[in-house]
Parts: sequence; C-alpha cells; structure tokens
Amino acid sequence: MRTSRPARAGQYTALLAYLVFLAFPFLWLVSTAFKPPRELGSLHPTWIPDDPTLANFRQAFDEQPLLHAALNSLLAALAAAVIAVLIATPMAYVVARRRTRLAKAVTGWVVVSQAFPFVLLIIPLFLVLKNLRLINSVPGLVLVYVVWALPFALWMLAGYVRAVPPELEEAAAVDGAGRVRTLVSVTAPLLAPGIVATGLFAFITAWNEFFFALVLLKTPEKQTLPVVLTHFIGAEGVADLGPLAAAAFLATLPSLVVFALIQRRITGGMLTGAVKS
Repeated sequence: MRTSRPARAGQYTALLAYLVFLAFPFLWLVSTAFKPPRELGSLHPTWIPDDPTLANFRQAFDEQPLLHAALNSLLAALAAAVIAVLIATPMAYVVARRRTRLAKAVTGWVVVSQAFPFVLLIIPLFLVLKNLRLINSVPGLVLVYVVWALPFALWMLAGYVRAVPPELEEAAAVDGAGRVRTLVSVTAPLLAPGIVATGLFAFITAWNEFFFALVLLKTPEKQTLPVVLTHFIGAEGVADLGPLAAAAFLATLPSLVVFALIQRRITGGMLTGAVKS
C-alpha cells in the first residue's frame, strides 16, 4: 500500500522536528563553548558566536583536572563494560536456550530490577563496599557499574542468542562438535555484533554515570569526569558557563563516537557475522 505525498510530507516533517528537538541541546552547548564572556551575558543570544574563542577550553583545563578525571572515567567504563559482557554472555545463553523455571525467573527478575531507582540501591551498595574496603576507590565504582549494567546486558544478549537458529548448533553436534566447540565456533561469531553493542551500551552508561560516582568517590584525584564538571558551579549555584560548556562538550564527544560505532555494528554486524561463519 502506497503512502500519499501529503502523508509522506507529514512523516518527514515530524521526523525533522524530532531531530531538531534532539539536536538543540548539543548545538546550543557547542555554541556556548565557543562564546566569549561578553556574548554569554548578552540579552540577545545568537546561534553562531560573533567572536568565537578557545579561551573557555583553556580556562576549563586550567581550573580543573579534566584529563585525569577523563582517564578515571575511561578506566571505570572500560572495566565495567568488559566484566559485564564476560559475565552476561554465558548467562544469556543459558537463559535463552534453557526453557526452565529458573530461566524464566531470571528473566522476570531482570525486568523488575530495571524499575529500581538509584536511591534504593545506593545505601546497601555503600554498606557492601564499606565492608569490602572499596569506598573511595575506582575498583569499587567498577563493581557498582557491573552490578548496575548486568541486568540490561543479560536481557539484551539473550535476545541476540534467541536470534541464532538452534539448528546451527544441532548441525555442529551431528558433525561431532562438542558443546564448548559449538559455542566458540558457531554461536560466538554470530553473537559478536550483540556482544559489541552490549559492551558499548554498558560503556556509555558508565561513562555518563554521575550519582554513584558522586556518593562513592570523595578524593578529588579519584573522581570521574561527570563529578568534576560540577566543580564549575560555585557554592551559590552560579555556573562558570563558558568553561562548563567547553568541558561538557569534550565530555560528550566519546558518547557520540560510541553511538556512531553502535549504529554501524547494529545495521551491518549481524549479516557480517552470518557471512563469516
């Protein structure tokens, strides 16, 4: 059934409006990052700075240890993503392939756990980390990120496992392949796009996370980038807008790059994995 021209025009208009709605905060952030103080206080703000400057970026790096905080965020996000994927992959395979009550219970618990707010989790997590002597440490933060990312990673990877035809594993078993060899040689290549996408999502979640890092990390040299960004806001709530926008723009770039990678893997990864296998 063909769509009429007015209907297509309406669809494209709605899509364009949605894209503008999503892009507006980022575009305004970029514009603010390059504006001098005179334009930041103007009563008639403009999209394009009249006198663009890099002074906000220099001031941001002079005032706060952005590189060190970014390194802390990178280490925590990478470690959390890798550990979460390594734990979630075999669990997802069991949940997707074993139609038992336990597997159904695990799936139900994954769905329910996503409704828990951060505030309900921070107190028990804080007590556990205190007993483990991991408060105010990056490994303790990584442990929290892994716990928080596991339900979503498990749910996402289970969907990828279900998309792999069981007949492929049965054919490998008929040819004499054992369970481990079948998983490594047949199932794993087809799951590669899902593993990459899940790991990237876990990385983005940990990179942008603020609440847990604020509560658990007290020493300045151990704080992550989202926490350091709050240091551009004064005690009375007055923000140093130019340097804050510049630092926030730099902090946003890794997420944009990762999202671009996710899009490529999702659109072409599954077919690539199937052809390679």
